[in-house]
Amino acid sequence: MNSDGGFDIERIRRDFPVLKREVNGRPLVYLDNAATSHRPVQVMAEITRFYRDINSNIHRGVHTLSVEATERFEAVRERMRDFIGAPHASEIIFTRNTTESINLVAHAWGRTFLEAGDEVLISEIEHHSNIVPWQMLRDARGIALRHIPMLPDGTLDLDEARRLIGPRTKLLSITLMSNALGTIVPVAELAELARAQGARVLVDAAQAAPHMPIDVGDLGADFLACSAHKMLGPTGVGVLWGRRELLEEMPPFLGGGDMIASVSLEESTWNELPHKFEAGTPNIAGVVGFGAALDYLEAVGMDAIRSHEVDLTSYALDRLIDVPGVTLYGPLDPELRGGVVSFGLEGVHPHDIGQVLDGEGVAIRAGHHCAQPVMRRLDIAATARASFYLYNTREEVDVLEAAVREAADFFGGFGG
Repeated sequence: MNSDGGFDIERIRRDFPVLKREVNGRPLVYLDNAATSHRPVQVMAEITRFYRDINSNIHRGVHTLSVEATERFEAVRERMRDFIGAPHASEIIFTRNTTESINLVAHAWGRTFLEAGDEVLISEIEHHSNIVPWQMLRDARGIALRHIPMLPDGTLDLDEARRLIGPRTKLLSITLMSNALGTIVPVAELAELARAQGARVLVDAAQAAPHMPIDVGDLGADFLACSAHKMLGPTGVGVLWGRRELLEEMPPFLGGGDMIASVSLEESTWNELPHKFEAGTPNIAGVVGFGAALDYLEAVGMDAIRSHEVDLTSYALDRLIDVPGVTLYGPLDPELRGGVVSFGLEGVHPHDIGQVLDGEGVAIRAGHHCAQPVMRRLDIAATARASFYLYNTREEVDVLEAAVREAADFFGGFGG
């Protein structure tokens, strides 16, 4: 931050050494943040400090190092509680990633409380992580899995959503931001409809939590899942938040050490929250590093990050829409999408676009983005996806546009 509270992009960029790299003789332009973000030096230093000075297991020892490790680990739980506006730190469960968090709900809550004929409602713009677990539950328990359709502009058909949400709906499991298109879903509105029918609401915030303020109360959520590696933190750390009364009713997801209160050869009893759902030794250093990432995000300000990305996305849409042969996917209003721009180039496979851009030092993602139903709805195999974060600049968008024009020239002469 500037001393006057402004968004100091140059100062931010200095905290990310990887941005000084050259790729193929060109300055790196990293636009694959929807897949994973980079880490600032503050996060890397905190992880190194943990391994150098503490490096002990948690919850099990009375010696100084174990106590210090436990205190640091549990302090991050409180930091995450505050970050998403949760009522209690004990409602924060550390997992490996968003995928595991959603699977935890599907197994521990879904298999316990859903019966044949109950309906789980998702949408057509979900990541596979919020589709496959419910298909597995459908096949195991006989539940019905229904889908809110995607409109041609990449938004959801809210009229159809209102029709689909009914007395048989037991769970709405919905993304807050599409990883494939950047579409921001009006989750609070949908959650209000679902809760009026007595349904629970799970929010996949993997893409939204790094980029905008999150409050589980405002969303009307019962569960929320996200991943540290998209939020400036390490890989291998995820979060599941759940309402305490629901978590207390759910059986454990995994069995083993630390999640028990007592064990005999005949039976076991479960530990209190949150430990009931955290079997075995967790990624302690990763969680500690995630705490530094949360500190960094809050120091910059989530509102400031969102405003910066709206500006970048608007600028990118304006620049790319004029490139001959380019098709843009998703809402064209930058207020209705996150910092994601998916596009195609007529007659050119996205993988070929990605290779040409890599030659110019521009890192994007090409593929179906673990969202194959979105691709089928658009009647395409894949897209090229540029995704922004707090350290990206308009100048990097200019490099992206120039590289896309070069790809157009190389493959078909669209650029003139």
